[in-house]
Amino acid sequence: MAPAPAPAEPAPPPARRGVLAATVVAPLALTTALAAAPTARAAAARRGSARTAPGAGPDADPEAGRRTATGEQHLRRLLSRMSLEEKVGQLFVMRVYGHSATDPEPEHVAANLREIGVRTAAELVAKYHVGGVVYFTWAGNTRSPGQIAALSNGIQRAALARDNPVPVLIATDQEHGAVCRVGRPATLFPGAMAVGAGGSASDAWELGRVAGTELAALGIRQNYSPVADVNVDPANPVIGVRSFGSDPQAVAALVAAEVRGYRSAGVVATAKHFPGHGDTRVDSHTGLPAIDHSRTEWERLDAPPFRAAIRAGVGAVMTAHIQFPALDPSGEPATLSRPVLTGILREELGFDGVVVTDSLVMEGVRETYGDDRVPVLALLAGADQLLNPPDLGLAFGAVLGAVRGGEVSEERLDASVLRVLRLKERSGLFRAPFASGPRDVARTVGAREHRAAADRLAERGVTLLADPGRSLPLSPGAGRDLLVVGADPASPSGTTGPPTEVLAGALARWGFGTTVLSTGTAPSAGRIAEAVAAAGAADAVVVTTYNVAGSAPQRLLVERLAAVGVPVVAVALRDPYDVAWLDGAVAVLAVYSWGEAELRAAAKVVAGAARPRGRLPVPVLHAGDPGRMLFPVGHGLTYD
Repeated sequence: MAPAPAPAEPAPPPARRGVLAATVVAPLALTTALAAAPTARAAAARRGSARTAPGAGPDADPEAGRRTATGEQHLRRLLSRMSLEEKVGQLFVMRVYGHSATDPEPEHVAANLREIGVRTAAELVAKYHVGGVVYFTWAGNTRSPGQIAALSNGIQRAALARDNPVPVLIATDQEHGAVCRVGRPATLFPGAMAVGAGGSASDAWELGRVAGTELAALGIRQNYSPVADVNVDPANPVIGVRSFGSDPQAVAALVAAEVRGYRSAGVVATAKHFPGHGDTRVDSHTGLPAIDHSRTEWERLDAPPFRAAIRAGVGAVMTAHIQFPALDPSGEPATLSRPVLTGILREELGFDGVVVTDSLVMEGVRETYGDDRVPVLALLAGADQLLNPPDLGLAFGAVLGAVRGGEVSEERLDASVLRVLRLKERSGLFRAPFASGPRDVARTVGAREHRAAADRLAERGVTLLADPGRSLPLSPGAGRDLLVVGADPASPSGTTGPPTEVLAGALARWGFGTTVLSTGTAPSAGRIAEAVAAAGAADAVVVTTYNVAGSAPQRLLVERLAAVGVPVVAVALRDPYDVAWLDGAVAVLAVYSWGEAELRAAAKVVAGAARPRGRLPVPVLHAGDPGRMLFPVGHGLTYD
């Protein structure tokens, strides 16, 4: 689940089959440590997270094994006391507007009444008995750590005040990188592809542990991460840098490590999007993609990360709103496919955790059926959590009616509710349902050691793709003036940027004089001319790029800057594929996302304070001849 990308100018599509072939060429140089974080380090961190993360999960709790039987009996007794309405409510994970569970701002009250028929989060819990709530930045849920923790506690108080109290599993999309709901001062790590470029399972584990520790402090116990999709299509409009890369085994190892990191912090990780969303050119937010992999290709390309996540003990798997004819020839999206969710995920892969649908507001799952049928069909297919339906009252009533009418047996309903309750038990909610206190939140969220870990990961991922003129590193010093120009995409969390200013500030700290000129993702002719004039007065130019395959004006900007005659360094803020479309005279760094840690790392590499160490986790094909390899997986230059 993620926001739909901004519209982009169409670009000639790369040859997808060439990319499929390239995914097994020159795999990342990953060590045997990739399979899991080092045992000693993992054990030490689990001990640490048990001290710092509220409600730490089984990995951090030596008594968990002895409590398993008792806990199961408790959950079954709880299930037996639930009314049918309470059971149905446990299946739903719903958005709600507002920064407070009981006193949101008037515009959020109005939005809740309009979309849900309640005024507040507390009323949502009381009316629909929802098993989960999902936080979004745009819904006003994630303003500051103290506010988020108070919202979480308000939701739990509402849930525990009911006659049959059941804590709520609060979730969010904190993938890091391009998808991030909780912003500063929380620690913002580089995204998956940056971690893939670093090639370290220890880094993926550390990301999960630190991010999980901070989320748990805020009362968020389920994260819709990691992305287990293998990005084999450069033109994929919805996954891209959200994936660790194109090599299935490398992705599998990093997914497993991140899952273990989250488990060590007592947070439920969610591997997504099953059965694999990495090879599509349709965004499932706006349409229904079809994957044409054969069953053999699925086993080789798409399945390994999900198998690895299951072996690592992942608590939840999220479905994809995609057609996959080789797995189910009926044409049903995977979210509604019993052969995919029950036949393959449950029976073949042996997953007995919670299956959560991707957001039910997405058009990919709404193309064929009405909003009343989709949740019923997802439940019949094998889903347990129904995420964010467009009309909760309609969806709730449809599921309730399907059970009362016998279309869905109560036994089937109970199986899903019991899985949801087990997930809550696993995350520690029955023992410690509330977020940390204000002091612990302030001490944990954005802790100095956490931010240092994010900086280390970002630095290891910076990839030098090209430097034909050997212009890097640039030497800082008196009179060394840099022009920093280019694209300024909006911050995923709404709390960082703009990238040109952050990058210029970081370069200034390394001793450069800097001038900033934001030219945007579609610079006008006048803006390009202004940038070229400014470049003539600079010693070198650093230009940020963002999806230049779909932006002829950005490509023209780089070309004109290169013609000035001063060194030009392009920093690809998102897609490493930008390098194929840029003027061959410029140096190109890939940072894979545009958070402050990634931009600080880029400045450090430009200044020569760190060597570029990242290696491409995806192949890059020629823009003009997409059947020909430009850079293989594993490519990356460094300094002499």
